[in-house]
Amino acid sequence: MTTPTQRPPGDTGPGLLPTSDPRSLLPTRTFENVVATVLDNNPGMSRDMAARIAAEGLKFVVTAAQNPSRAMAPSRIVDEGWHALIVHTEAYAALCTRHGTFVHHYPGYNPEHFDPDILTHTQQSIHSAGFDVDTDLWRAPTDDSLVIVTANCQHSPPSCSVKPMPKPDWPVDIGV
Repeated sequence: MTTPTQRPPGDTGPGLLPTSDPRSLLPTRTFENVVATVLDNNPGMSRDMAARIAAEGLKFVVTAAQNPSRAMAPSRIVDEGWHALIVHTEAYAALCTRHGTFVHHYPGYNPEHFDPDILTHTQQSIHSAGFDVDTDLWRAPTDDSLVIVTANCQHSPPSCSVKPMPKPDWPVDIGV
C-alpha cells in the first residue's frame, strides 16, 4: 500500500493528501473485497468495471470527507462503489476519519432529484482533491449505455446533496 502524502507545512486542510491511485488508500485485500462486493451486487459485470466503480467511489468519499461543507453527490454508477465501500464498515470509518469527517449515507431514489450541475461540481471537487476523474462513470441516472448497476439512489438537490449527507427530507426513523 502506498502511503498518502503528508500535507506541506502551513497547509491546514484535513487529513492526508490523496495519492494519484485511489486503490492505494486501502490495503490491497480490502480494495479487492470492495470490488468483490460490487461484483456480488451486479452479476455479469466485468472485474475491470467493478474496480473502476470501486476506485471512483473511493475518490468520492475521500473528497466528501475532506470538504464537509461542499455540496456533492455521486452519479448512480459511482454510488454503487460508495455502497460497496460502506459495507466494509471498519475500513470505511477509518478512511473517512483519516481524510476528514465521516460521510453519512441516507439512501433514497427520486429521479426528479437528478441535477447534472451537482455531478459536474462533484467531479471538479474530486479533481481539485488531486484525483483523475473517470468521467465515463458520471452519467445521468437513466443512462445505462455503459453499465447497469443495482444502486437505486440518486443523490442531488434539493433534498440529498452530500455535505456530508444531511438527513433527507423524507420520513425516516433511524431511532437516533
